[in-house]
Amino acid sequence: MEDKNTNHQKLTSTQNVLLSKGTIQDLFKNKNWKNLFSPVDISSLVFFRILFGLLMFYEVTRYLSRDWIAKYWIEPKYHFTYWPFDFLKPLPGDGMYLLFYFLGFLAVCIVIGLFYRLSMLLFWLCFSYIFLLEQTRYMNHFYLVVIISFVMIFIPAHTSASVDSKIFKNIRSETAPAWALWLTRFMVGLPYFFGGVAKINADWLQGQPLKIWLSWKTDFPLIGSLFHHDWMAIIMAYSGLLLDLLIVPALLYKKTRKWGFLLIVMFHLMNSRLFSIGIFPWFMIAATSLYFNPDWFRKLVNAVSGNSWLLSTEMLKNHETNIGLSGKQKVTVSLLMIWVGIQTILPLRHFFIPGVVHWTEEGHRYSWHMKLRTKSSRGEYMVKDKKTGLTQLVNQSDYLSKRQMNKIGDRPYLVWQFCQIIKKDYQKRGYNVAVYANIQSSLNGRKYQQLIDSNVDLASVPRPFFPVSWIVPLSTPLSEQLNREEDADDGGE
Repeated sequence: MEDKNTNHQKLTSTQNVLLSKGTIQDLFKNKNWKNLFSPVDISSLVFFRILFGLLMFYEVTRYLSRDWIAKYWIEPKYHFTYWPFDFLKPLPGDGMYLLFYFLGFLAVCIVIGLFYRLSMLLFWLCFSYIFLLEQTRYMNHFYLVVIISFVMIFIPAHTSASVDSKIFKNIRSETAPAWALWLTRFMVGLPYFFGGVAKINADWLQGQPLKIWLSWKTDFPLIGSLFHHDWMAIIMAYSGLLLDLLIVPALLYKKTRKWGFLLIVMFHLMNSRLFSIGIFPWFMIAATSLYFNPDWFRKLVNAVSGNSWLLSTEMLKNHETNIGLSGKQKVTVSLLMIWVGIQTILPLRHFFIPGVVHWTEEGHRYSWHMKLRTKSSRGEYMVKDKKTGLTQLVNQSDYLSKRQMNKIGDRPYLVWQFCQIIKKDYQKRGYNVAVYANIQSSLNGRKYQQLIDSNVDLASVPRPFFPVSWIVPLSTPLSEQLNREEDADDGGE
């Protein structure tokens, strides 16, 4: 008994040496890249793997139970795919339903860690395919799932507490390289930090569109009666901005970590009540737990189960930091730098594009502009026969579902794509036509103004990769408000 207790004390001491790693100081200590490969407790990554799989399974069941699969991917006549994936089409017959059942199966495999890397790869491919099928379904948390599921293919979150670690004993490990933990933390921090950067815009700093949304939510518990006041929207706007910008540093600093986590939980719970944003709040609450010490989940399990998940001394090997990187490690560091660089630059590109991003939508996607604008549009599309000069208004419902009609008019890149669809349809009928869009939009409650130059044949201009001249610049000031908000989109992206 004495020997056992002594061994346990030694194990705990060795554990503490290991678990001191995974902090920001250890990562950048002496500016040594070798620290990226030092071992950290894998238990928090195991927790994230399990929660990710469970939430993805829940998301799949939502789409199946509410018959959203037919609504979004089967019933629409046309789909607004992403370039260069215009060749993608929905699976025929019951294929889309079967695909979602397969996604549910893969989510279960991720939870239990069965053929984990293959399951993650297939999940990423299938989810990305669904994502790329329809631009009118773009939401930031779908994009987040795409890029996090890609990263998780390479994270060894299956080497402990998994079926794989039982079957393939050679992969068993209670540690993971520090880069795996820090990369996952980086991915979780992206929506927070860049969501804060995106809030630094004139409308948000004046409390819009929060003033509009809060006026619809006066039944909110406790503070709903205050939502009539403009000052309340201003307080919430600045609080959200500061929270997004400062939450990651607060989580990284041990003395403020618990308070930061409590604030972010309250923030997400409030958002889940105020807005229809699906699994995003729950996903981010679970993911933010990664900022706690790497061993927090192991300690929790051991407290409940009576030390059933201790680290093995064989896996607590000394990590040499005084030798250079191996060839494989150099490749890993290079790939990490490229990935981090892309994810850092991409959200900032709209600062280098002229115009108001929430109006032009140029650089809006993949930039974590979450719940920052409400828009509504009205207008018409007209075709002109190039041979006879005859014109005809287009009946949008002949081409689009109700959701597509609600989304397309606000987004110039989708207006352009719709004009291409109209042109191709008329070409099939033997007509060579020009297509014009006469669209007016309202941004954050402003009075409607022209969004698209109605004199430009959008069927003949190039795809809008770069700033385009046919988007009319926003000139209506925020002070020129509608008497009432009409058919405003809730800005769910």
